[in-house]
Amino acid sequence: MSDSANTTPETPTPTPHPHPHTPGVSVRGTRAKGEPRFPDGPKADPAGSHFERRIRSFQPRRSRVTAGQADALQRLWPKWGLDIDGSRTLDLPELFGNDNPVVLEIGFGMGEATAQMAAADPGTNILAVDVHTPGQGNLLNLADRNGLSNIRVGNGDAIILLREMLAPDSLSGLRVYFPDPWPKKRHHKRRIIQPDFLTLAATRLGPGALLHCATDWEPYAEQMLDVLTAHPDFENTQADGGFAPRPDFRPLTRFEGQGLDKGHVVNDLLFRRVQHVDQPPAGA
Repeated sequence: MSDSANTTPETPTPTPHPHPHTPGVSVRGTRAKGEPRFPDGPKADPAGSHFERRIRSFQPRRSRVTAGQADALQRLWPKWGLDIDGSRTLDLPELFGNDNPVVLEIGFGMGEATAQMAAADPGTNILAVDVHTPGQGNLLNLADRNGLSNIRVGNGDAIILLREMLAPDSLSGLRVYFPDPWPKKRHHKRRIIQPDFLTLAATRLGPGALLHCATDWEPYAEQMLDVLTAHPDFENTQADGGFAPRPDFRPLTRFEGQGLDKGHVVNDLLFRRVQHVDQPPAGA
């Protein structure tokens, strides 16, 4: 049943939670005008106006949410969710409850691939960030159903997360799969893989950490390859300096399959964070 289901006008039975959500019942139909969509869930604009205005590489999408996704957001966001408000530096071992390495994934769509990677590698924690509310709910639901305690879901701007909330050298990897290609030339400045982004990301990735990008937009893949190859903080893992075969740990997603069916070419890029000889480790 979708979130557009009708509700009855009868007075609901009181529950201990001030904003209960019953699975299968419309969120839209149970909240008063002006009430937050998910009182205990992700905020619409977690960072507010606390940071400078700049060109964004994403468009917030708070679109149609199913009853199951809404239920997961209400139940699981306080436990596994994180609003990116830029107000503090995260203690990643505290966030995940262990000292396992942490990989940041920027843009996870509906979360199917993220859940598969988390299940296949329980010793690695995944901090998955997106602004798509249905996807956030879907990933939380997948994590809950499959007992995946190594996933945390971030809501908001990944740039603010990297710059304001993550400590130097705190990440063991960064994944950017199928980011918006912004195909029009006047929009290329919105693409996330740019020199400034890579410089910031390099400060949060530990030496040898893997940066893995994938795209089915060939002109964007070529730009990614050029920008990454030219950046002094990253080196290509491929001896020929080109694209990499899709590694086994990246699942073939539904989105990717649809692109392949249309004749799209998918390119993977695998680069490592370089530790320069004259560069001291973070915190030294």
